[in-house]
This record gives sequence, structure tokens and C-alpha cells, in this order.
Amino acid sequence: MVPVSATAKINHERLTQARRLFEGRYSVRRYAAAAIGDEVIEELLYCATRAPSAHNRQPWRFAVLREPAAKARLGSAMGERLRRDRLMDGDAPMTVMADVRRSFERITSAPLVVLIACSLRDMDSYPDPKRRSAEAAMAMQSTAMAAQNLLLATAAAGLGACWMCAPLFCPEVVRDALQLPADWQPQALVTIGVPEGPGRQRARRPLHEVVRD
Repeated sequence: MVPVSATAKINHERLTQARRLFEGRYSVRRYAAAAIGDEVIEELLYCATRAPSAHNRQPWRFAVLREPAAKARLGSAMGERLRRDRLMDGDAPMTVMADVRRSFERITSAPLVVLIACSLRDMDSYPDPKRRSAEAAMAMQSTAMAAQNLLLATAAAGLGACWMCAPLFCPEVVRDALQLPADWQPQALVTIGVPEGPGRQRARRPLHEVVRD
């Protein structure tokens, strides 16, 4: 047992506030029509960039979609790839079209969409595939931490957000639709807006199922 005199001093009030923030964050898929101001967007992205990163290379990249035309272009391109892939899988056409329509609406109905990508441009380079793979994974992990900062910042601001991993299935489609630099590797979309109605919390596994002392 660690002596009481050696235990860390904890700010329990701030820890409780953080817990309430985490517990209050949930995925929001329906938003009011209210626009998100530029100053708020900049603050949210600033919070995202305060995440830790491997070698402090900060591999995260963000494309901010405000205009309906850009969101529609992306939603249509991703929807077409989704439609083609699902039909090749042998799924029922009506089911596929409903899925495509739902995806398009989620992207285009959000007041703000942030495409999150990572770049390996500034990461270390190795001659062997094992270390190259590890370096790429570190960049993706770093980018994911920036995305989590973004999600928590939206919750702290009283906004809603939803993490969409669909770009992983069609990175080249996303890159072409948004005319992104060649080194940007699309990872996810985050839709952001004022929640339209209450959300729904999803249960979490108890600690004893996921923690091993």
C-alpha cells in the first residue's frame, strides 16, 4: 500500500466536472438549423490541436465544410461508393438505397462538418515495413486523440456532434471530392450542430470487464 503522505494531491472538484462532461457527451445525429460561428469553429479546432502526438509531429489535418454545396458533393460521392459496394455484396437494392439516403442526410443536414485526416509527411521514415507500419499507426492514434478533443470541446460548448468512420472505406473518394492534398489520409467525419431534441445515452461496459489490475 502506498503511504498516505506519498499520494498525489488531486483536484476532486475538477475531476468531477470532467466526469460530468464525459458522461454528458453522446452522439447527436439531428441538428437544429442554427449556424456555428467562425469564432466558435476556430476555438473548437484549437482545442483539437492541444492533443498529444507522437514525436510532437501533430499529424492531424482538418477540412471544414460549412457550405451546403461542399457537403452535398461529399455526401453524393461517398453515397455512390457505398451504393456500389453494398450492391456488390449482394444486399437488397431497397435496403442499400435507404442506407445511402440516410448517410447523405446525416452529412448534408449538419450545420458544420469537419473532415479529419492524418498526414505522414512529418513522421519518421524507416526502411523496414514493421516500423513504417508502427509509425503510421502512431500518426493515426495521434489524429484520433485530436478528434476526441474536438468531440469533448463540442460537448463543453453545449453543442452536439457525431463521429462517422465512413471515410476509411473510401479515402480516395473523399480526397477527390474535397480536393485535399495527396498526403492527407481521411480518417473520419465529425458532424456538429445544436442538438435537435434530447439525445440518447448508450450503456458502457463496467470497469471490471475492461480493466485488469
